[in-house]
Amino acid sequence: MGRFLEALYRIAGVISGFLILMICLLISAQIILNGIGRLSPGLLPSTIPSYADFSGFMLAGATFLALAHTLRAGGHIRVNLVTQIMPDKLQVALEAVVLLVTITLTGYTVWYMGALVGESWHYGDVSNGIVPVALWIPQTVTCAGMALLLTALIHTLFDLIRVRKPVLSTPDDV
Repeated sequence: MGRFLEALYRIAGVISGFLILMICLLISAQIILNGIGRLSPGLLPSTIPSYADFSGFMLAGATFLALAHTLRAGGHIRVNLVTQIMPDKLQVALEAVVLLVTITLTGYTVWYMGALVGESWHYGDVSNGIVPVALWIPQTVTCAGMALLLTALIHTLFDLIRVRKPVLSTPDDV
């Protein structure tokens, strides 16, 4: 199960990177169109409809999909100034408490975001841009990213219980 979850986190991280690349390409295309529009007015359309909306949706998706991979890779910012001087048993207890609180808050967030997706679906909410996008689509991606983070947090808690050593911090991280 651990290998499957790690592969899932990695896939979400790759999708997140792909979304960042797509943002770069979209914004670059818009800049090129602006330049062409100034040099040769009327040759090409000067704007990509709703490019800012699409960029924002992709940024939200990239951000939320990367959370689980970043957690498991140890990429989240941690300040270990205090915990590195604690005995291992106290570090384990503190990590367990922090993980339980985080699991609770993330679980609530997933529940709320799921309800928001359902509400957007029910009411047919769409974005305000030139190209109307059903809001449940980007909301589903962000909800999936949060659900994956919740899974990664539970996975990390089980790892902590299994190895009975700190799993979130190393003395090198400050």
